[in-house]
Amino acid sequence: MSMWHIKKMLTSSTFEGTAMSVTTVRLQTEVEQHLEAIAGRLHRSKGWVINQALSEYIEKQQLEQERWKQTLEAMESAAQGKVVEASEVHGWLNSWGTENEQNAPRSGMARSGR
Repeated sequence: MSMWHIKKMLTSSTFEGTAMSVTTVRLQTEVEQHLEAIAGRLHRSKGWVINQALSEYIEKQQLEQERWKQTLEAMESAAQGKVVEASEVHGWLNSWGTENEQNAPRSGMARSGR
């Protein structure tokens, strides 16, 4: 289990035109050793590596949150009967790259005006 204790300090600075703040992080010994090895291999500071890792993690979390939101919206849409028959989707996909490429199928609800 991770023992991350983060404490925000009241100092801030600018690095390469980007506003930066200082955060203290307690790391497990093994994590610290890996961090030092990565920083050394990249010829970067530990702070730079941590900032990169957290930026990537935050971006991944935001993408996952957006996907979850889209999933919930799709489930609601399906619950309202806004669905497309699988055969219509397969026909559309099979038409890709052909001279008779079809438009994306629309839900049955839109066609029938429900």
